[in-house]
Amino acid sequence: MPNGYDQIPASLLSGPVPDRKDGSTRGRFAVVIPVYNHALNVETVARQALKLGVPVVVVDDGSTDQTTDIVRRIPGLYFLRHAVNAGKGAALLTGFEAAAAFADWAITIDADGQHRPEEAAQLVAAALEGPRAIVVGQRQGMLGRHVPWTSRFGRGFSNFWVRAAGGGRRTDSQSGFRIYPLPEVFALGVKARRFQFEVEVLAKAGWQGLPIKEVPISVDYHPGAPRISHFRPFVDFCRNSGTFSRLIFQRILVPRAVRRRWQKMPDNTPPA
Repeated sequence: MPNGYDQIPASLLSGPVPDRKDGSTRGRFAVVIPVYNHALNVETVARQALKLGVPVVVVDDGSTDQTTDIVRRIPGLYFLRHAVNAGKGAALLTGFEAAAAFADWAITIDADGQHRPEEAAQLVAAALEGPRAIVVGQRQGMLGRHVPWTSRFGRGFSNFWVRAAGGGRRTDSQSGFRIYPLPEVFALGVKARRFQFEVEVLAKAGWQGLPIKEVPISVDYHPGAPRISHFRPFVDFCRNSGTFSRLIFQRILVPRAVRRRWQKMPDNTPPA
């Protein structure tokens, strides 16, 4: 396995490298890639991420195809695996917990090939400007006909309800290309463990005053090209509706002090 590094590699930054002589992890980054049956694209995505020069953590969320074998053959990765599928949010949290040993920022990249890992530099630059914040890659061209209708619909649906739940006005609340400040995100007490994690974290960041920044990024959806998607319209619509209903209820009817106590309670609920 690779060793933790002492500072952010200059190749990942558009500006100067910050001084970390005190041993602080306040500027250390790691990549977290959640995967589930992504044998088609995971090797390309992981190898591109390794070129960033920071630790890369791949979390296999119980894949049943060749994903595990493929990832194990790639040198230089931190590899973790769930015995059974627990959800994207659960995989992200597993990766965050591993990354927190040597970093305090996590760059998340989806394994389906839609993101360009080299564009992480743009997100890193935004993360290092001003107060610590969640940085979301705002995918450009998402309204084009080449983009699957499920992605276009899901984006608009999610943006509306994130705002209604107190997360502010967002333009791409379903983008998986992000940077998370790990101590702050752990403190939010996000309960969802599947795709809904990525929208709940934005709503709860809004509640707690954790800034959210959006940075334009590219997105690769090639018409006719094979693409792995685990989005199930009916099931995920129901799960999204349940998550947003819970968040709106908490925001409107539950006093802030009680919400904070809930967030500190251990999560013994089944994945949502």
